[in-house]
Amino acid sequence: METVTITMKNAPALYLEADTISTDAFAGKNAAQIAELPVFEGNNPSTLGKYFEISGNAGATSADTKIVVKGDVKKVKYLGFKMTAGEMVIEGSTDQYVGAWMNGGKILVKGDVAAFAATAMKGGELTIEGNAGNYLGAAYRGDWRGMSGGKILVKGNAGSDTGMYMLGGEIVINGDSEVHVMTHAEGGKVVIKGNAKSKLGGQMVEGTIIVFGSIDVMMPGYKPNGEVELEVDGTKARFAHFIGDMGERHKKKKGVVVYGNLYKKI
Repeated sequence: METVTITMKNAPALYLEADTISTDAFAGKNAAQIAELPVFEGNNPSTLGKYFEISGNAGATSADTKIVVKGDVKKVKYLGFKMTAGEMVIEGSTDQYVGAWMNGGKILVKGDVAAFAATAMKGGELTIEGNAGNYLGAAYRGDWRGMSGGKILVKGNAGSDTGMYMLGGEIVINGDSEVHVMTHAEGGKVVIKGNAKSKLGGQMVEGTIIVFGSIDVMMPGYKPNGEVELEVDGTKARFAHFIGDMGERHKKKKGVVVYGNLYKKI
């Protein structure tokens, strides 16, 4: 695997839209060609080389390419946009849409991410060592297709609206979560190892939410369904089981109504 290192040298005054910082966009290019890839500062077109020092050449394919992002990229959006393979390491915090529409590969963020990380993610792995902003693994604004595959691990806390319109895949939050988890979901799983606030699983048709800590306010549309023992990430524990959202339409499989599942550690 070939490694390209890009280091911020001229921080943008406005936010930088850099959907070309991706293994797929870099593949098959040398450092000079990568420097010519287009970016936008606000609505002004520019090139990657204006903002970043670039060293190393990409591999022949995205799977053969690793990108290391250094420096202050808190104003850079769309890192890893539509990645299908390869690796990216972001050595600090970054702005919105990290791993948006990601199909494969691995992204590691060693800081925080802003809103809309992994929008409509279909595959691959996104690891966030800090905190995640709002709308993690959610649908794009105005769309109904959220995350459908892949895995997200947040080692810190997550904001609101995680997994909105989620269809599949898995999100694990080691810390706490804000309101509105898996709203309108029709599949997938969210594990919250810390505490959760209110409005978990609102209008959820199908899918699974597992909470190890407290839930401030339980949605009234969830019905108690006994207790179960689950093993989650190697930890066995007993959980209270709830099904819902009872106020939402639900399909049937082999004549049996399918509900969303919410588990709260006892």
